[in-house]
Amino acid sequence: MMDSVTRPFPECIDYLVKNIKLDPYFNEYLQWALANDIPTVIVSSGMHPIIKAIMKNLVGENADKIDIISNEVEARPGKTIDQEGGWQIKYHDDSGFGHDKSICIRPYAKLPADKRPTMFYAGDGVSDLSAASETDLLFAKKGHDLIQYCVKQNTPFTVFSDWSDILKKVKEIVAGEITVKDAAREGYESYQKGKAGLNGHAK
Repeated sequence: MMDSVTRPFPECIDYLVKNIKLDPYFNEYLQWALANDIPTVIVSSGMHPIIKAIMKNLVGENADKIDIISNEVEARPGKTIDQEGGWQIKYHDDSGFGHDKSICIRPYAKLPADKRPTMFYAGDGVSDLSAASETDLLFAKKGHDLIQYCVKQNTPFTVFSDWSDILKKVKEIVAGEITVKDAAREGYESYQKGKAGLNGHAK
């Protein structure tokens, strides 16, 4: 599929920057996270230059305060990425998805309890499956199969429709109003009641 895209890489970036829209509440979450010294990291199967350009367009200078762990782009032999058919994706690792997201999370998950951060992760697709089991609380997008995977694997999760849901829940956890376990229980209950955008049964 990637090989079918032959436009020069700068044109690809320009097209995506113009056409991708950000969840309107993400920037609100980012502002709060920065004010409260909570790191925000994008762990993606996309390509770093594209993600960087999109984020800079959507959140401005604060894009430089977001770490990005993703695939890269490289020139094909004898060409430059500015040429037609001149670029290709450079995968982060040799896993089936090209980027096993759990690999970058696992070192933090294995830290001693007194040094280990509480890790939140938001996802919606198959490339998020490996990361789901490494985090304390997964925010799984309403209506997506990731929810069913979490139910089958007994992975703690809660459901979100947009980033306003994530901001609200993280604020409550950071303030000590609820625990991660409370949030995960709410997520499973939403699933059981058919409020997760699915049929309420793991397949």
